[in-house]
Amino acid sequence: MSIEVDDVVEGKVTGITKFGAFIELPDGKVGLVHISEVADVYVNDVKDFLKEGQMVKVKVLTVDDRGKIGLSIKRLQPKPEMPANRMGAPGGTFPRPPRRAMNDFHRSAGRFNSGPVSFEDKLSKFLKDSDERLTDLRKKTDSKRGGRGARRSN
Repeated sequence: MSIEVDDVVEGKVTGITKFGAFIELPDGKVGLVHISEVADVYVNDVKDFLKEGQMVKVKVLTVDDRGKIGLSIKRLQPKPEMPANRMGAPGGTFPRPPRRAMNDFHRSAGRFNSGPVSFEDKLSKFLKDSDERLTDLRKKTDSKRGGRGARRSN
């Protein structure tokens, strides 16, 4: 049996490392399920999800010319449902920032909701704010050291 990309096969976990798990496939070949392909959630330790000798279904992601086989377990699991967006349609969107935060930005850019702020205006505002913050930080740091270039007498 030849292994092709997108095949779904069952294999046996033969080894677990800190970066993934080795799976022996039906024809005797061995593939790797990378730690990022074990589950849809963050995986700190593969041993929390798989045990040696366990039979698992895997999806073939890659087969390179040197015979290395990349596998995935998480791509066979059903996708978690996305939360509905504000209109009730599936697909979910990022939550909208509070109105106050959006208006504060426009005011701080010297505009009162007079339309979208151009990139150049945003960049100019960012550079000005950054320079002011850096100046304040230098003043505070210098005052803790006793001023610029001040030397301590021993």
